[in-house]
Amino acid sequence: MTTCALVGASEFNSTHFLEAAQGGLFDYVIAVDGGYGALKAIGVAPDLALGDFDSLGYTPKDVRTCVFPSHKNESDMELALKRVQRRKMDEAVIYGGLGGRLDHTLANLQLFAAYSEKGLSITAVGLNEQIAFLTGPGTFEIPALEAGTVSVFAMNDRCRGAFEVGMAYPLEECTLTNRTSLGLSNELHGEAAVVGVEKGTLAIFLPV
Repeated sequence: MTTCALVGASEFNSTHFLEAAQGGLFDYVIAVDGGYGALKAIGVAPDLALGDFDSLGYTPKDVRTCVFPSHKNESDMELALKRVQRRKMDEAVIYGGLGGRLDHTLANLQLFAAYSEKGLSITAVGLNEQIAFLTGPGTFEIPALEAGTVSVFAMNDRCRGAFEVGMAYPLEECTLTNRTSLGLSNELHGEAAVVGVEKGTLAIFLPV
């Protein structure tokens, strides 16, 4: 499996990123606009810096760049995801794509769900939580943790055959919609857990 890290401009758990990078998890690292500054601050040079660089305020000169005009239909994050797809990579781990402006976060969540549906394994990492995207039919395994909150939301009008096992409040196969709070705040309690869905895309919020 080939994995690309995308790093945006919002705050993220830099310890998580550095541990993953030093452990050899990432085959390729893309700085998305202001994400270049975030990486520079922790001493990491990306393989590519991409965007219109309006957030960063300048175009990086010490790394390979892909510069786009500021007036365009796609966000820099969408252009980065397209690049990942063109490189035929299997997985994208996104840092700095949550938090900051709420409209940017919502746009990113929609993009992450869309690219999950295109077959890309997607995880977005924030400061204290991460979001895994699961498109059915499939399951997502959560390793045993002594405690932690897991929330599961539908990214489509209807997600059929959704279930949760191994948590405080089991969820038997049901249809989740994006018009309900069902799926909010389940609890881990020391055993491995599984989330699954038959049809549709789920956003699974869990601890970093």
